[in-house]
Amino acid sequence: MESNRANSFLHLIQCSQRGKLKIYLGYCAGVGKTWQMLQEARRLNDNGIDVVVGFVETHKSKETETLLSELEILPRKSQLYLGIEITEMDIDAVLQRRPAVVLIDELAHTNVPGSRNSRRYEDIEEILAAGIHVISTLNIQHIESLYETVEHATGVKVKERVPDRILALADQLVNVDMTTDDLRQRLSEGKVYVPGRTEAARSNFFRPENLEQLRELTLRELAAQLDLKRRNQFSDESASNPDQLMVCLSSKTRDCETILRYASRIAGRLNRNWYAVYVQTFSSIPTNIDARVQRILSDTLALAQQLGATVFTYKGDDVVKTILQFAREYRVGHIIIGNSGRTQPFWKRIQGRQTIVEQLINQCRGISVIVLDTREEEGTTASKKAFTDYFSVIKEVIPTGKPLRNAWKEQVKNARVILWESVVEKEDAILQLLHECCIIDSDIDETIALNTLLEREKRGGTFIGEEIAIPHARLEKLKKPVMVIGVNKIGIYDKESSNSVRIMFMILSPLFDPNSHVRLLGVVSKMASDSQWCSMMLRSGSKKEILRIIRNWSVQSH
Repeated sequence: MESNRANSFLHLIQCSQRGKLKIYLGYCAGVGKTWQMLQEARRLNDNGIDVVVGFVETHKSKETETLLSELEILPRKSQLYLGIEITEMDIDAVLQRRPAVVLIDELAHTNVPGSRNSRRYEDIEEILAAGIHVISTLNIQHIESLYETVEHATGVKVKERVPDRILALADQLVNVDMTTDDLRQRLSEGKVYVPGRTEAARSNFFRPENLEQLRELTLRELAAQLDLKRRNQFSDESASNPDQLMVCLSSKTRDCETILRYASRIAGRLNRNWYAVYVQTFSSIPTNIDARVQRILSDTLALAQQLGATVFTYKGDDVVKTILQFAREYRVGHIIIGNSGRTQPFWKRIQGRQTIVEQLINQCRGISVIVLDTREEEGTTASKKAFTDYFSVIKEVIPTGKPLRNAWKEQVKNARVILWESVVEKEDAILQLLHECCIIDSDIDETIALNTLLEREKRGGTFIGEEIAIPHARLEKLKKPVMVIGVNKIGIYDKESSNSVRIMFMILSPLFDPNSHVRLLGVVSKMASDSQWCSMMLRSGSKKEILRIIRNWSVQSH
């Protein structure tokens, strides 16, 4: 079995022109992730693959140190922090050495302040972007969307967490498993931690009930990831169905992080795109809310991106109308919103006034509304709710019609590119991209298309995240979708919002075919969440190279 796994990754290495990621996933320290990674490194080395050790933590295990001694080890980088010398992986040494495969242990590790990247998974993304293959290790409790679930199961708040997108980025996931009794025996024998830590660990984190919960979580996560990769073959069909998922956020929402993690789990189970939508009312503009609330909101939107959501910010005082308008445009089938328990005063109720949650439920047609209880009284917290929901059996009927396999690839293949060398204002960028669209399809009425695009921009900005914008519209006389990409390493600036991006996709699609529109938006959203892809796009120096990167992504992602 282990030999087959090694041969499988060997095949990936031989066939790939870009960095591949393999993760050994375990439910706890001590199950043997590092040992199995080193065993595979030896087998790859025996097959003539250039393997080096970027960073491996032995925890003074003689078995691990013996395996490590047989491999080339790159020197670590020493840094002085608070008077203490700390060694970290030297990413520059890895990039300069350029091996075929590098071993990087403890994927969730936080680098010492002052390092090139703050987190080790960011180092790994940079190494993958350079075309170097990576084998790493990870424990289940470090996955971001499982934070509340793990806290409730074990009572431990995990500080070092990895965005779910990193797990989804892995080309191979290997479950390293052993019984909880065997693990506790290894702990007693001093094979997990150095002497002095064993007894404390055994009576706290390594309790049988904790380990069983974590083991179950790991098996569920692995099954979910395998199912997601299998169903990604039908991503065109998934994107065209009205089952996208959105989360409603506001500056007053309690437990936004819990709601986002819950949504991330559901979106992963349903294999659907998902969006985090923040509706900014007049009362919540930056000048009307204090710095603490602004900081919390900013952190919430950043977490949404880390968890894989496409983030949109809208302005408007009619929150429910804005939410439903977005849901219709993006073919949303599931809306998730938090319920803090606040109710309307009696005098408002006798006037027929309702809360946003009540309005949303009453006005929704054909959309499932999931209301998460974010109240904290009587011990009912959102984290308990999320934990209960996660361990319940979730079944979803996926349409079985013939999939529209890779139908969007034609638009990617025929896309045009504009490469700017200086700062461009948003409206000028839109005009130039639209002109290119008209060159691709001469039937486009440029005036009508521009008015439609600008009207769409007024309803809600299409700047998503820090790098990507997607101005888009559906046109009546258009026969098939059209896409143009603009790249500006310096920035595309929006005076109204004071935001800037560096990559802009313009998508025009037929009014009669909303499925193709949602399908393309879903593809671009996936591109935008791929930091490796964004990094390659911004390093490119020509239109030809940009098109090659986009087309390679379309091939490799399917």
